[in-house]
Amino acid sequence: MATTDPAVVTEQKSGFVKGLGLTDATTLVMGSMIGSGIFIVSADVARQVKSPGLLIICWLLGALLTIVAALSYGELAAAMPHAGGQYVYLREAFGRLWGFLYGWTLFVVIQTGTIAAVAVAFAKYTGVFFPSISAKNYLVGSGAIGVTTQQLLAIVVIVILTLVNTRGIRTGAIVQNVFTFAKVGSLLGLAIFGFLLGRNPQAISANFGHLWEGSDTSWMACVAIVGTAMVGPLFSSDSWNNVTFAAAEVRNPRRNLPLSLGLGVGIVSALYIACNFVYLSVLTFQQIQSAPEDRVATAVVSVMFGPVATQIMAAAIMVSTFGCLNGIILSGARVYFTMAHDNLFFRKAGELSPGTRAPVAALIMQCIWSVLLTLSGQYNDLLDYVIFAVLLFYILTIGGLFRLRRTRPDLERPYRAVGYPVLPALYIVMAGLIEILLLWNKPTYTVRGLILVLLGVPVYFLWRRKEGYRS
Repeated sequence: MATTDPAVVTEQKSGFVKGLGLTDATTLVMGSMIGSGIFIVSADVARQVKSPGLLIICWLLGALLTIVAALSYGELAAAMPHAGGQYVYLREAFGRLWGFLYGWTLFVVIQTGTIAAVAVAFAKYTGVFFPSISAKNYLVGSGAIGVTTQQLLAIVVIVILTLVNTRGIRTGAIVQNVFTFAKVGSLLGLAIFGFLLGRNPQAISANFGHLWEGSDTSWMACVAIVGTAMVGPLFSSDSWNNVTFAAAEVRNPRRNLPLSLGLGVGIVSALYIACNFVYLSVLTFQQIQSAPEDRVATAVVSVMFGPVATQIMAAAIMVSTFGCLNGIILSGARVYFTMAHDNLFFRKAGELSPGTRAPVAALIMQCIWSVLLTLSGQYNDLLDYVIFAVLLFYILTIGGLFRLRRTRPDLERPYRAVGYPVLPALYIVMAGLIEILLLWNKPTYTVRGLILVLLGVPVYFLWRRKEGYRS
């Protein structure tokens, strides 16, 4: 399918600044991945799987799937290094409707809902140092129609980081680099100090000497349990694909995009696995399952440093969420920019600032909707609904790798997916199995998520009609 992609033509004429080198692109991958999940998710996973061995298997399989997906996306990114990334891949592989459904879901909740949730997480941990910042401290009103100090701080951070990114890609990249190095250092410190200072012989004996205790069910039951529990590790690693949204601003993208995906995902996955081994080396499995407010990392640090652990981890999570928020804000606007040039989003979003070459209007639109979601307090529910949808789009995109190999064999591919076709096919099969298990075990969330995606179908046709678009 030959492309007459207006976004690509516009991108070439508009002068997107090639401001991201390999280090910048890699920190964008890593910084977008690392939020607050790794510090808390293991408690919920442990409660679901009921054994240390299955907890480790969940994180190992999550790492495997994420790395395979990143390496597969590397081929698409190198072949089509355009603004919009995954939106472009779906559009080129399956048509504009599928690209729009992804962009629609991204704007309505995936990107903006994540921005709201991460900003509130930042505000929540700021409250450790400033107790007046709380979900219970209302400035205006009360309940669902009130505004708390926690929401206000979250909104202020969203607005500030949006303004930072209107200054251009280099400004956003500098912020991203600083905070990514800081939070990678925090995770590395947790792993090293945990192994050196926190080792608990009782926990090591109980966890590693009885790896499978508690999982004495049939292998089919174990598959079902692990498949459902893997949602936590997978979405603690999510947003690694955001670098593809800003592909037009990466220098030497045909080399640096695949490399940054591989390096970034590989490093973060290794850190996540190391942290979980630390959790099992410091805490008994029951302590992991019952960690207060699921703060497993805080419980580990408290063993090493005592009561000050709460402040240490709160500071680490503030750094982590701030950097994650910047990466998500920076990258999402590039998708809406490309959609606008396809006449599938507000036209203003397709404009770049003459001075900074940043998609300022798209950034502002993203900011406004994120703020509204923050005020609504419904972002966490919405994110639960789209977990199924996010994984579905990953499966479709990797399916697009196979389709484009067949329909566009002459497309220049400077990098080819490692292990093709076996590893990409393995991803589709394993992720597909997880989708089936989610449909079976969590129908409320998955069906609503699917409905949210399908609502984009009438919106797509209404938008085409409104804009007088002809495919």
